[in-house]
Amino acid sequence: MLSLEEICERIQPADAEMMHQVWKIWDNKCIPLRSLDWLQETFVRIAGVQRTATPRIDRKLTIVMAADNGVIAEGVSQSDYHVTTQVVENMLHQRATIALMSERAGSDFLVADIGMKEKVEGVVDISQMRGTYNMAKGPAMSRKTAIAAIEAGADLAIKKAAEGYGLLSTGEMGIGNTTSSSAVLAVLSGRPAACVTGRGAGLSSEGLERKIQTIEKAIGLHRPNPKDGIDILAKVGGLDIAGLTGVFLGAAAAGVPVVIDGFIASVAALLAKQLVPAASDGMIASHCSKEPGAVLALEMLGLKPVIYGNFHLGEGSGAVLLFPMLDQAFYLYEKLPSFQEGKIETYIPLK
Repeated sequence: MLSLEEICERIQPADAEMMHQVWKIWDNKCIPLRSLDWLQETFVRIAGVQRTATPRIDRKLTIVMAADNGVIAEGVSQSDYHVTTQVVENMLHQRATIALMSERAGSDFLVADIGMKEKVEGVVDISQMRGTYNMAKGPAMSRKTAIAAIEAGADLAIKKAAEGYGLLSTGEMGIGNTTSSSAVLAVLSGRPAACVTGRGAGLSSEGLERKIQTIEKAIGLHRPNPKDGIDILAKVGGLDIAGLTGVFLGAAAAGVPVVIDGFIASVAALLAKQLVPAASDGMIASHCSKEPGAVLALEMLGLKPVIYGNFHLGEGSGAVLLFPMLDQAFYLYEKLPSFQEGKIETYIPLK
């Protein structure tokens, strides 16, 4: 397994010359100039990351990071860790949302236990500890554990890229993970916890206020360094967030684009970008979550989502919804005639 330093050293910016070449090919297709906007722009970025004028995303894989969070002891969630266990078991038996959506989309998914409280047979076991500690009482994990979790996520992404997956996407499962995600974003952005914290899986107004106060307490207690993502992860983060941070870094090192799911994955993407800015070249925003911090996280990433559905289910569900749209872009790039072939005069941009 590569060290975090080695992974980061392998990450290169997207190939700008290749992107220029692919834009020229698109601009000669028999459609109004750049009329597919986001789809074409995303296709070009994928080509730049894969470093080819004929990129492929035939094989797609959603990596679901599952972990539990000790902060639920503060009453910040309606459920406990048993729900994490049950949902993961449902995933493995093709009964959960991500399993059904992946089946319909013709894509694959896997579940990685990176820090579940209870063991489940059939998952990819990269567990670093049996759930984080309660960040309202002490650091969520050690710095060493945070780094190890990032490395484990990166290693998984690199291995899956080597198996031939041309597109990865991110999912998560873990009761309490909107609390840790909001805490991380509050530190990264410098915004008050109230501005980036939502109801998660359905908290009451009283529960939401308790969640905000818990985040503020943890940040005040530990004072994580906003310029040190690993310090933030260790003090107020989650193992699923750390693992997803690794997925973004590992995919970037392997030259494979990654679709960001919702709020939690967006926060992990921000941490990856802080570690290596070029890692964001291959990140694709799928949807804007209902969570209050979602818009801010995507703005900080400089990415535009294409789906606005107020989703807040998780598991990677929003990311999989993007797959058919991307497939359309790839099909058009391959099949659309040129202006000459379509017997239409070439578009010339107005000056």
